[in-house]
Amino acid sequence: MAPIADRNAPLARRNPVAKLGAAAVLALALVVSLDPVGPAVALVVELFAVPFFGIRYGALARRMWPLLISVAGAEVTLLLFAAEREHIVASALALGLRLLAVALPGVLVFATTDPTDLADALVQNARVSPRFAIGTLAAWRLVPLLGDEWRLINAARRARGVEGGRNPVARLRLFASASFTLLVGAIRRGTRLATAMDARGFDSGARRTSARTQRFVRADAALVAGACALAALAVGASVGSGAFRPLFS
Repeated sequence: MAPIADRNAPLARRNPVAKLGAAAVLALALVVSLDPVGPAVALVVELFAVPFFGIRYGALARRMWPLLISVAGAEVTLLLFAAEREHIVASALALGLRLLAVALPGVLVFATTDPTDLADALVQNARVSPRFAIGTLAAWRLVPLLGDEWRLINAARRARGVEGGRNPVARLRLFASASFTLLVGAIRRGTRLATAMDARGFDSGARRTSARTQRFVRADAALVAGACALAALAVGASVGSGAFRPLFS
């Protein structure tokens, strides 16, 4: 399968910590207000920046379709069950734009970042504990196994003739049972992973070296500065338009 992003694109090459920091800055700025203006401004600029991460818009849409469906579901729920229809349209629009504007940078970061580079950058540039960084890397590597195990669990049940058919209650019961089985397997795998890491000295507190150097250069600082500027622009546009509604008021 071809990779979703071109890792040689200008922003895709940036330090993983810089990309995470930029996404965090935008997320913090977009949750301080409940209006739709700030998220709309941020989302437009984020969409403009997508090609600079080496990602095609079609591939991005395929990666974000679960989020798009979730946003659409939240919008429909608000519109159908709201007591005051006059104000709920603006609130639903603000919620949808905010979810997309907050999630899009995260999708761009993880689609353009190698997990090993992220772990190295967290240790070298963010001074994160190697135990935490390597544990995060291992968990990231194991996430695809959850999908494989889910399909295996359902295939095994179908082979034994255990299916819900058209009964929604039975289907829900089987879904809950399969989810619990998947959770138990994930916990067991995590326990074995933690034991293996401790056996390899990750709990010793000794200083560890890194095989690959991750440098935080001026271009990385510029990316974080650009995210700060976009955050200020979004909040400024919200305040300037008179639509600013602080989260805690």
